[in-house]
Amino acid sequence: MSDREARALSIVRRLHEQGFVALFAGGCVRDRILGVEAKDYDIATDARPEVVQRLFDHTVPVGAKFGVIVVVLDGEPFEVTMFRADAPYVDGRRPSAVRFGTIEEDAIRRDFTIGGMYCDPLADRVIDLVGGIRDLRAGIIRAIGNPYDRFEEDRLRILRAARFAARFNFSIDPATWAAMKRAAPTIMDISAERIGEEMVRLMTEGGAARGMDILLESGLMNVLMPEASAMVGCAQPENYHPEGDVYVHTRLAVSMLDPGCAETLAFGALFHDIAKPRCRAEQKGKVTFYGHTELGAEMAAEILARLRRSRFVQERVAYLVKNHLKLTMAPRMRPATLKRMLAEDGFDELLELARLDALASSSYLGHYHFCRRALAGMAPAEIRPPRLIGGNDLIQMGFAPGPVFKTILREVEDLQLDGALASREQALEYVRSHYPPPRPETVA
Repeated sequence: MSDREARALSIVRRLHEQGFVALFAGGCVRDRILGVEAKDYDIATDARPEVVQRLFDHTVPVGAKFGVIVVVLDGEPFEVTMFRADAPYVDGRRPSAVRFGTIEEDAIRRDFTIGGMYCDPLADRVIDLVGGIRDLRAGIIRAIGNPYDRFEEDRLRILRAARFAARFNFSIDPATWAAMKRAAPTIMDISAERIGEEMVRLMTEGGAARGMDILLESGLMNVLMPEASAMVGCAQPENYHPEGDVYVHTRLAVSMLDPGCAETLAFGALFHDIAKPRCRAEQKGKVTFYGHTELGAEMAAEILARLRRSRFVQERVAYLVKNHLKLTMAPRMRPATLKRMLAEDGFDELLELARLDALASSSYLGHYHFCRRALAGMAPAEIRPPRLIGGNDLIQMGFAPGPVFKTILREVEDLQLDGALASREQALEYVRSHYPPPRPETVA
């Protein structure tokens, strides 16, 4: 038993000792049945929110009027929610009101059957009122009750259905699928932050390539990322891309992402050729995509800004997209240029993206292995050595601060990385011989 599960169990036990019903609910029950370690443990109870607050020392009333209290144990949060029945949803996100109800009413308000089960951990008993065990065994994502109503209540459930189907490689119940496609245009009623968080989970939890297909076929991709929909049918030269069009290539790269990968790598794989449809040109039978890395970096940052991802994520993914072909030139780079590339923040992710990109097309990994060998063969001090000279040295030599500083210091650093300059004295002598300081003006 994990420490997190043990803490959740202690909450259940405490409520039970006070005469209340307390059960694990939702995804942790699903994961328990599948034999997967749960990330989160949610608890459903018939104890009122004020009772929960009284029984535990550290609580946060994040949604007390909706029956939700967060209990904090050893710094870890656990949602404790009272069995409830929801009033109509008016904003496509949350009910207008709730009333505290029975476990039966609580079950039918949840989203999908595989997440609508409960477990009594003290008795080691699953309580399934919605057919969740049946659908887990059959590998089906099915909305509880009327799927149109479930998606109308919370439109984020449309994306959640896609994520669950991708993560578990389950099929989607036909009625639920029809409702998803009809509701897809309404997804934009949800806040961009919630959509962005759900997209991150879809791209990083596993099965992201299947997730792409579901987004495309349901119409969600065209609403959320029309730039990605444009990759479909964008033909590429067969000698470089025997696998097919830009979408097929991108899907192959995404299919090789490891579950739990960083969102920056996942979005880098998804967007690395995002600009090819806009940059595609054909003349005399030759197809080109000139400028797609630079434009793609801009497009990726714009999409991620729409999804309210952090500035770091936007900039890192833009870096990956802009430079994903740079490694192909590594064997021909001068030592200084190669070392500068190896020293870049994010190069490890760039290296992995280059590997995915190559395996999704020609499968040629020569430049990838060249860079791996270069990294392994050089100590960090060789890749990022301390500078031999700085701006103060140039001032002492008679230079006035200005653009020339950058030119001189960059050139000296390049020669240092090339191995042509090895000491401070050599660097100073190089500057003296190649950049004599300007003579002071004489006054008549």
